[in-house]
Amino acid sequence: MQEVRLLYRKLVLLILSVFALLLLMFIGRFYYNSDAVAPTNVTRVEQANIWEPKNVIYELSSMPPLVKQGYYLITETSKHMGPMASNPVKRFTGNNLACTNCHLKAGTQAGSASWVGIIERFPQFGGRSNTIGTIEDRINGCIERSMNGKKLPEGANELNAIVTYMEWLGEGLPEERKKEFKGYTPITIPDTAVDLELGKLVYNNECVLCHKENGQGIRHTNAEREYQYPPLWGDDSYNDGAGMNRVITSAAFIKGNMPFGQATWDNPKLTDEEAFHVAGYINSFDRPKKKNKEDDY
Repeated sequence: MQEVRLLYRKLVLLILSVFALLLLMFIGRFYYNSDAVAPTNVTRVEQANIWEPKNVIYELSSMPPLVKQGYYLITETSKHMGPMASNPVKRFTGNNLACTNCHLKAGTQAGSASWVGIIERFPQFGGRSNTIGTIEDRINGCIERSMNGKKLPEGANELNAIVTYMEWLGEGLPEERKKEFKGYTPITIPDTAVDLELGKLVYNNECVLCHKENGQGIRHTNAEREYQYPPLWGDDSYNDGAGMNRVITSAAFIKGNMPFGQATWDNPKLTDEEAFHVAGYINSFDRPKKKNKEDDY
């Protein structure tokens, strides 16, 4: 009888031990999951609250019609309002560049004169014209200079569409992110003249793959499109009145964006000196002459 009682006590003790172990495992799992889930949820909320530029390609199908028209005007510029336009009346730009050859990622890339938030910076003073200009004036300035063309008429549908697209890009831009999308990457210009030999060396090492040794770039595989990589000099490039024809401006652009896909505004690949000398090298070649350039400044 005593042996039965002893066996009974051992069995009860075993059951209680198993129950206690299961209870501890349950409590441990509960606290482990609580600790793991909470930060994940917080992270998701934080990520959801981080403002990012529009994913233009992803949102293309849902764009308002006028915004979509603006998108196609700036990405397929020559086809819609340049030399490739089927209607001669619509041929305002004089070369086969697209606006997005300089304003990268459809105007959303920081450090490439992004259009994100640009609307609220106008009207603004323009040094070349010595006047207060509107955003429409600025667009026409690009068409006359970078696109080597003629102004769009006041009130033109194309102007309205491009401005509407720019407004759409800036929707919801937080105050603390505005500086990031303004202008180009800061650069310290060397206290020396451009060295064309150094510039040529940088060009051959970093630029020739896309823009070719002759600087004429690579045409798009789609015959209805312009350039995959644009010409940097020659008849189909920007004219000598364009901002990119200034070594300082082009050096800042190059530093923050080139080589394409490798450099960013906050993590450039080229040094200030390399960007400066290669900009000088690129702008040492012939390009179209802007009409009425004597009226600048």
